[in-house]
Amino acid sequence: MLDFEELAAAGRDPRIDYFNRLAENWDSEEPSAALMAAKLEAQQDLLRFSSGLRLLEIGCGTGKTTTWLAAKVGAHNVTAVDFAPRMLEIALAKGIAAEFRCVDVCLQVPGQQEFDVVFCYHCFPHFRDQSAALANLAAALKPAGRLIVMHTAGRRRINEFHAGVSGPVSGDLLPAADEWPELLATAGLELVELIDRDDLYFLEARLAASD
Repeated sequence: MLDFEELAAAGRDPRIDYFNRLAENWDSEEPSAALMAAKLEAQQDLLRFSSGLRLLEIGCGTGKTTTWLAAKVGAHNVTAVDFAPRMLEIALAKGIAAEFRCVDVCLQVPGQQEFDVVFCYHCFPHFRDQSAALANLAAALKPAGRLIVMHTAGRRRINEFHAGVSGPVSGDLLPAADEWPELLATAGLELVELIDRDDLYFLEARLAASD
């Protein structure tokens, strides 16, 4: 995996510097870690996170949700990745029982067939190459693993918010419902479930069955 300094210097994505600048105040911004944990707990029937699962958290930031995830699947069963080095430095300082890696999932596979669950929480719109990211995340799944894309707001609200933000994340969007099947198929995945309502966006996909 690229180390912090190498990734920061790579200059491939202006979003890296954008999120590095936000890192110092990230933990004081809403939603709080407690609120995020409560929202995740409310969707546990969908998430089905349980002890012993190997879970890959994408876009972990400063670890706001990593502690909750580690409590669900077990200490050191979470690998938390982000492409913003300063976010990870803050997360590492918290002593969370998880492994942290600096990874750009548009460029790298974050572990070959290592994970039962790949969890993209509040981050999928920020993948500059969503097809490449999905292919790399699919490669990280065990054969029976699940990919989950989740937001605690619907697609319309998420896309409207990003359309109104200035800087590198302006216009970072969730795909339309009819775009997902082709996006997933290109990565060797198939759609299991898609929920899009005002207070929840939840997508689950699995590796497509081979002939």
